[in-house]
Amino acid sequence: MHDNGSYEDPRLTGERHGVGDPTLVSRETAYPPGWSEGGTAPVSGALQPPTTAPVPMPGTPTLAGVPPVADTSVGTAPPPEQPAPNPTSPAADEPYVSRETPNREEDDPPLAMEALRAVQILNPSGEVTMPRPDRPRVMCVANQKGGVGKTTTTVNLAVALALHGNRVMVVDLDPQGNASTGLNVPHHAGVPDVYDCLIDNVPLTEVAQPVEGIPDLWCVPATIDLAGAEIELVSVVARESRLSRAITAYPVELDYVFIDCPPSLGLLTVNALVAAQEVLIPIQCEYYALEGLNQLINNINLVRQHLNPTLDVSTILLTMYDRRTRLADAVEQDVRNHFGDKVLQSVIPRNVRVSEAPSYGQSVMTYDPGSRGATSYFEAAQEIAERGVARLGRNV
Repeated sequence: MHDNGSYEDPRLTGERHGVGDPTLVSRETAYPPGWSEGGTAPVSGALQPPTTAPVPMPGTPTLAGVPPVADTSVGTAPPPEQPAPNPTSPAADEPYVSRETPNREEDDPPLAMEALRAVQILNPSGEVTMPRPDRPRVMCVANQKGGVGKTTTTVNLAVALALHGNRVMVVDLDPQGNASTGLNVPHHAGVPDVYDCLIDNVPLTEVAQPVEGIPDLWCVPATIDLAGAEIELVSVVARESRLSRAITAYPVELDYVFIDCPPSLGLLTVNALVAAQEVLIPIQCEYYALEGLNQLINNINLVRQHLNPTLDVSTILLTMYDRRTRLADAVEQDVRNHFGDKVLQSVIPRNVRVSEAPSYGQSVMTYDPGSRGATSYFEAAQEIAERGVARLGRNV
C-alpha cells in the first residue's frame, strides 16, 4: 500500500491488461486487445462492436429506464420476424370486449336473487297470477304410507294458490291435526271441527276458520275427537258420502278444496275419495313409498267402481328428493315411466326450511319464501293451476 492510495497486487496490476503503470490499479475499465482508448476502430480481424442497439427477444423482461445489455456477437443481430397480420383479428381501435362478462343472473348476488323469488312468491300486489279453474277442484291428498309429505304438500300448495288469487279451503281429515297446526288454526278440544260435520251434520260454514294473514284461505280443523270417528261412522247411514254432502252444501264459491287424509285406508280416507274429483299422491323418493302404491291404486279403483265413478288420479308429486343419491333418481324414473304425464315436472327437494315452518305455525311459503322448498312448492302449485285450466277451462 502506497501513500498516494495505490497498492501493488500481482493479480490486479495493469500489467495483465497491457495498459498503464504496472504498479497502479486503474479505476477505469480496461480495453481489450485491439481497442484504443479513443474509441477508434480496431485493426482488421479484431472483434467488431455492434453498430446498432440489439433488439430484445420477445418476452425478455427489461427494467424501465435501463437499456438492455449490448450483444457482443460478431455483426449486427437481425431483427426478429414480425408475424403476418391476421385479417380475422379485431382492429386495434375496436373496444375490448371481455369473453367472461357475466349475465344478469350470475352478476346478481345470491341474496338479491332470493329476495326476487320471495317477492314473486308472496305476491304483495294481490294480483291473480295463477289461473282459476272454471269450477271447483276438490283434490284428495292421499297415501297410506306415513311421512311422505301429505300434510306439508296440502298446506303449501293451498297457501301458494291463495296468495296468487285463488279461493282455497283445506279440510284437515287427519286426527293428528297437523294441517291445522301448519296454518295456525286452533284445533284444541272443544273447537268445532270436521268431526261435527261427519257425525252431527254441522254445516262447514260453522266450522271453517279463515287463515290469518292469507286472504281467501279457509281451514276446517281436526281435533282429537276425530280419532273416534272411524268407529262411529260404521253404523251411520251413507257413511262414505258424509264429507261429500258437506262440501257440496258449502255456499261460498271456491276454486280449490284440498282434503288432507290420514295415513290409512279406513273410512276417513274413503270419505275423502268419495268427496273428491281428483287424487293427488305425494310419493317420497324411497323404496318404501313405492311398495304400498299398488294397494292405494287398487283402493282408488274400488271407490271409482262402486262409489265415485268420476274419481281420477290426476297428479303425482315427488317429495323429499335428495339429488345426491342414485336411489332418488331411480325412484323418479320408475314413477315417471309408470304414471307418465300425471307426474309433475316440479320435484320437492329435502329442505330444512320446510320442516321448520310448522313449528312457527306457518307454511314455508310465508316462513322463508326465498328458500328452495318454497320455490319448489310454488312451481308445483303453478303447474297444478295450469293443468286444471287445460282440463276444465278458465274462470273469467
